[in-house]
Amino acid sequence: MQNNGGSAHVETTCDIGFIGLGVMGNNLTMNLVDHGYRVACFDLDQNKVDAILDKDASERAKDAAPRVEGCSSYTELLSKLKAPHLIILSVPAGDPVDHVCNHLIDAGIQADDIVVDTGNSLWTDSVAREEQYKGKFIFFSTAVSGGEVGARFGPSLMPSGNPYAWTRIEPVLKSIAAKVDAKTGKPIESFVPGKPVLEGEPCATYIGPVGAGHYVKMVHNGIEYADMQLICEAYQIMRDALHMAPAEIAEVFRRWNNGKLNSYLIEISAEVLEQLDPETNQPLVDVILDKAGQKGTGLWTAVSALQVGSPAQTITAAVFARSISSLKEERVAASSVLAGPEASVFDDEQKVSIINKLEQALYCSKICAYAQGFQLMAMAGKEHGWTLDFGEIAKIWRAGCIIRAVFLQSISKAYENNEELANLLMDPYFAEQITEYQGDWRESIAQAALAGIPCPAMMSALSYYDSYRSAVLPANLLQGQRDYFGAHTYQRLDKPAGKKYHIEWSDPARPQTAIKR
Repeated sequence: MQNNGGSAHVETTCDIGFIGLGVMGNNLTMNLVDHGYRVACFDLDQNKVDAILDKDASERAKDAAPRVEGCSSYTELLSKLKAPHLIILSVPAGDPVDHVCNHLIDAGIQADDIVVDTGNSLWTDSVAREEQYKGKFIFFSTAVSGGEVGARFGPSLMPSGNPYAWTRIEPVLKSIAAKVDAKTGKPIESFVPGKPVLEGEPCATYIGPVGAGHYVKMVHNGIEYADMQLICEAYQIMRDALHMAPAEIAEVFRRWNNGKLNSYLIEISAEVLEQLDPETNQPLVDVILDKAGQKGTGLWTAVSALQVGSPAQTITAAVFARSISSLKEERVAASSVLAGPEASVFDDEQKVSIINKLEQALYCSKICAYAQGFQLMAMAGKEHGWTLDFGEIAKIWRAGCIIRAVFLQSISKAYENNEELANLLMDPYFAEQITEYQGDWRESIAQAALAGIPCPAMMSALSYYDSYRSAVLPANLLQGQRDYFGAHTYQRLDKPAGKKYHIEWSDPARPQTAIKR
């Protein structure tokens, strides 16, 4: 399928069809052509087709043949492709995907042709579509992470679906995926058009049956919500408790980025805090309205965690943090009515100590957020019959995606060393890390609480850790309560597991005897 750049022969048939030339589609297409594929493109908006033809003309050598061919219809697109056809979609999730699929059927797509959905689809929709289009073409899905830059120069890809289709798609996806150094786990990057990264391990691996890839991407986004919220909480502690300017906090983040917190999100957080507003020359972060938006994937992750009974409270707390941020008018009104603690004053030495401890608190909280995400994938995998390779999943998140971090190298090793690892917290390395730093973690959260600074994600992460390490939780009392008011039964510690018991409690409607004095 791949075209050798040194050949003088110019092919008249394209390797891949691409439908949907928005920002992501445009960049994915140019990524494909950089790796030697000829692409036939179509979009309902002719301006977008013209734009990518112009882009190809500006980026290729003057004497080189066009690498992209524009099409004005679905029928023309199919006519320009080698058989069996491989068509990639980059259209909004939901009805637009089915709109394209049905038009391809009308245009004459064949049963052994492959259609790959790269949109941000809900995983259950992908499962339904595979069944819906069976016999008409092979529906396959590939979740994409990394935004427009990742799409252009190397995203993290989470493909799932028909195993036969994967054998045909694998060389394409692994060629355009982000690459990492196998030893260090750090990204190998090039942001020069026409000069793609060819060495290193690709951040693309077969996840499993259809829907599994988009589920894993959904959990990735849930972890992303948690990671971002944890960073924001560290920022607010430094801003409100230590009264540090944005530029000062940026310096702290840059220092942290040289250590175990090295990640894309820490890096860009520093850049955001350093940015000045062109209109006012004030820190840009100070003129941005504190109301966070969301596209739904964090919500989907939280809902799925509740459905399968997987404790993912840090991810859920991050979703709720965005929800409460949207109540801006109510918060402003409440700020003048509801009292908080008196502000504390810290000297320079105390500030340094608090910042150092806060670094460890963020690190420990981050470990718990990832542990929750991987635990959720494990529980969902069992429920849906997926065999998920968590070592490989951690590997493909090391570059190209939003949560890319050196930290993922250690996660990958944890699962490679123990494929049966029940929880990331049980890995010897991570257990040792939290044991070493949990004092700083607890003290940082206590300081935030005493200062009246909300840290819902960080606090929930610590609660998750303490709950997971507790041999006995108060659910025994809870089960007693449930049996009392609803006869829901309970199990006993001194009896065989699974057997249910109930006792006759006093009638809750009967007035209780007054205490005699």
